[in-house]
Amino acid sequence: MRKFERFTSRLVVLPIDNIDTDQIIPARFLKTTTKEGLGEKLFHDWRYDADGNPRPDFVLNRPEARLAQILLAGDNFGCGSSREHAPWALIQFGFRAVISTSFADIFRQNALKNGLLPIVVPPEVHVELIRKAQQDPGFEITVDLESERIILPDGRSVSFPVDPFAKYCLLEGVDDIGYILQHEEAIRAYENRRWMKLNTLRPSS
Repeated sequence: MRKFERFTSRLVVLPIDNIDTDQIIPARFLKTTTKEGLGEKLFHDWRYDADGNPRPDFVLNRPEARLAQILLAGDNFGCGSSREHAPWALIQFGFRAVISTSFADIFRQNALKNGLLPIVVPPEVHVELIRKAQQDPGFEITVDLESERIILPDGRSVSFPVDPFAKYCLLEGVDDIGYILQHEEAIRAYENRRWMKLNTLRPSS
């Protein structure tokens, strides 16, 4: 997982409430053992017609969605089943952050563990972002995880909450196992001390 750095990007606007994980990545695509190619299946049933052709009116198929790294979604994003493939597909498409007014808890946890930042903003900010992004396809904002804020083109900033441990892992570019391995020497030293205390077969002094 790469380190999460400050970035500026356009927004893909999908202001639909209660988007569940089966819409993000349909269940029939969960058999894969690799993350590769999941970006092509993102929102598959909304994105393609019955013959597999892209629907020109769907937001991900529009030219302005290319290279966009922020998805601006509706309320309660990521509800439904707890499939880790949902954040995988979003990341594989190119998204680094999703903005909403709320996220399903399991989706939020899965996203953070895989390098995708879920950003919760107040409803009034959410409405403003939707309006400005829809009016101007070139509208961009900056995401600064270190300061826990998004920055609008006029210089205004909006803070967002993030779990301190998840923030550390994102900034360091490590998952839970990677975090543990950062303390490998201390763990080994502890185990050696513990072994000496518990080893009843060592010669008595």
